[in-house]
Amino acid sequence: MADKTKFCPCDLGDVFDYQPLGQEVSIEHIKAYVKKPSSQTDAAVIVIHDIFGWQLPNTRYIADLVASNGYITICPDFFKGGEPWKPSDDISQLGEWLKTRDPKNIDKEIDVVLRYLKEECYVTRIGVIGFCWGGSAVHHLMLNYCIFTAGVSLYGSVGLMEDNFNLKNPTFFIVAEKDEVVPVDRYIQVTKKLKKECKVDFEVKIYPGQTHGFVHRKREDINPQDKPYIEEARRDMLAWLCKYI
Repeated sequence: MADKTKFCPCDLGDVFDYQPLGQEVSIEHIKAYVKKPSSQTDAAVIVIHDIFGWQLPNTRYIADLVASNGYITICPDFFKGGEPWKPSDDISQLGEWLKTRDPKNIDKEIDVVLRYLKEECYVTRIGVIGFCWGGSAVHHLMLNYCIFTAGVSLYGSVGLMEDNFNLKNPTFFIVAEKDEVVPVDRYIQVTKKLKKECKVDFEVKIYPGQTHGFVHRKREDINPQDKPYIEEARRDMLAWLCKYI
């Protein structure tokens, strides 16, 4: 995979004191966090975590937010029990650590989750969102799976799209203007190629002044000047899901 070292920790202290509203379940060989909305639905959204893993409160907060808008949400452990990256880990070892956690190698787990959603939750419409590492996983799914009705990639590396821009599903790319991990100019180049080659609806939106991880940032680390853009990005994410799911 190109640019392995481009997956950096988000703006940490990332963990905040949030009490998730869903439950953890075991599905075949993986565990997952599941939150169901208050009313019955046949629509679901898979939430793909960043390098800090499926138990990060930030990610579960977003999963709960999406569920509150009428979707079954599920955040599987795509590291399959492996240790997530920790803020205290040696950043110089991140590239080696990522060699065993390629965001392209999630098909087996995705298939397990899809079976669960269809057989246990009676889902017929499925979207997917992902953050950082998970954003790159969304790129992989949008290029290889037709089953999804929509995808949202939040500040994922664009390395998976260096030679393939034929997205199979409507995809929304949330990009931070000041991203130190995935430079915004790379998304500008990708956008040009998508306009030429992509046959489905897509949008690349750059949020002024924002840095990597801004949409699921720790609440107490949200500066007043950033809050409008964070709220806008969350609304945009939900609007894209609503439009296509």
